[in-house]
Amino acid sequence: MSSMTCSDFSGAELSGHEPFLLQARIPDGHPQFLASDLFQDHRAPQPKGGAHAIIATPPLAFAVRRCDPELVGPAAPTPGETKRLSDIDDQGTLRGHVSFALVYRCRVPEDSDFAQGDPVSVIRRALGEALVHYYPLAGRLREVEGRKLVVECTGEGVLFVEADADVRLAELELGAGLRPPFPCMDQLLFDVEGSSGVLGCPLLLIQVTRLLCGGLVLTLRLNHTICDAIGIAQFLNAVAEFARGLPVPTVAPAWSRDLLEARSPPSPSFPHSEYNHVPLPQPPPSAAADDDMVMRSFTFTSADIAAIKKRLPPLLRDTATSFEVLTASLWRARTEALEIPPGQDAWLVFIANFRAFPELSLPAGYYGNACVPPTALTDAATLRHGSIGDAVALVRQAKATVTAEYVRSTLDVLVLRGRPCLAVHNVFAVSDNRHAGFSRVDFGWGKPVYGGPADTIFGVGFFVAAKDRDGKDAVVVPIVLPRPAMERFAAEVAKLCKA
Repeated sequence: MSSMTCSDFSGAELSGHEPFLLQARIPDGHPQFLASDLFQDHRAPQPKGGAHAIIATPPLAFAVRRCDPELVGPAAPTPGETKRLSDIDDQGTLRGHVSFALVYRCRVPEDSDFAQGDPVSVIRRALGEALVHYYPLAGRLREVEGRKLVVECTGEGVLFVEADADVRLAELELGAGLRPPFPCMDQLLFDVEGSSGVLGCPLLLIQVTRLLCGGLVLTLRLNHTICDAIGIAQFLNAVAEFARGLPVPTVAPAWSRDLLEARSPPSPSFPHSEYNHVPLPQPPPSAAADDDMVMRSFTFTSADIAAIKKRLPPLLRDTATSFEVLTASLWRARTEALEIPPGQDAWLVFIANFRAFPELSLPAGYYGNACVPPTALTDAATLRHGSIGDAVALVRQAKATVTAEYVRSTLDVLVLRGRPCLAVHNVFAVSDNRHAGFSRVDFGWGKPVYGGPADTIFGVGFFVAAKDRDGKDAVVVPIVLPRPAMERFAAEVAKLCKA
């Protein structure tokens, strides 16, 4: 068993340069982006930021002792076959990894509980049983002609790490609470050597860490080509059901990736400017070094969202959703905080789930990537000086473009352009994970007190379901910005939420 002592200095917020989305360049002080894999290999973040307001806390240090990583394969024989990924799955944007965290309080088991005993052993056993049904996750990816990805269903298994941390959940909650960036995340989700490639590597890395108080932290790193957030949450819920003693998953998994292939011949019906290659100038030497980036999580209560809605025209105030209001407001506040100048485009990309479109015939239980990135675009000055209502209208227009035909057109353009990455600058990408299913993952000792993305990077904001300090529903949004811009962004958010 290896041991590592790590320290978390809350005042020294996260450097957001872990390169797993779009590498930031800031020539002349104005952020631009160099298109890269959306979720490239990265090291999990370490120090801890805050929520609405940063709350200073004493440095936190604790030891993490890890057992040697092991491969957990299906608990029964599974088919040895080759399966093609969909044309959504294997786009360049998704050829990398994304991390999630689920945090559980200690719970005294009852006599009727099935999942008694060591929780790590319970999860390890249930993982093997779930992989019988989700056996492609135990395989390995390879690339074939035309950059097409396939999974070889070898049954080799997923990586599993057992660990113990000399810290209590109450200590992790000090300050801003259970929010990204979590302290010492690089030890709670250890980067096993040789595991971080996209091809020929385990598709999942799972670490289960016991806490001194009896609490538990489950972290995982996912090869994003194989699942989206809904898909991996579906798998985790299946693992949890086996842990609770169910004989089969409530939701039967469905592969069906052939339903999301480009037409022959491909014939895009939308421009899809989000995939246009935008050449960027080389930054000056002064901008080549990493800038001072920080991460903070902002918590929005129902009262905060109501306060923002009061700023909308009456018709929008009564009809705008919390997603539309938060997305528009944060896009506008972020553009203002970054001081993107007039004449430059401000891009918004959000991740739209299309599972519900009957024309696409996706079965219940589909666990592949089933999202497209519609965009809103406007001049930065127009966004900064316009109203929140104007920004909400742009979000609504982008949402309205997402139809079954838009999805088919996206498939076509991805194949025609060689499975590209998103290639936009001055972008804010929003992914709403509130309804993905992480909050329901119950291994037998209750639902998580946090369940969702473990981190984020510059250019991306996740919406995560959470509770405020009074136990009421709230939305947590982790954001990474240059330090001066973060201060301006925090001030903009405070103004937004002021009743």
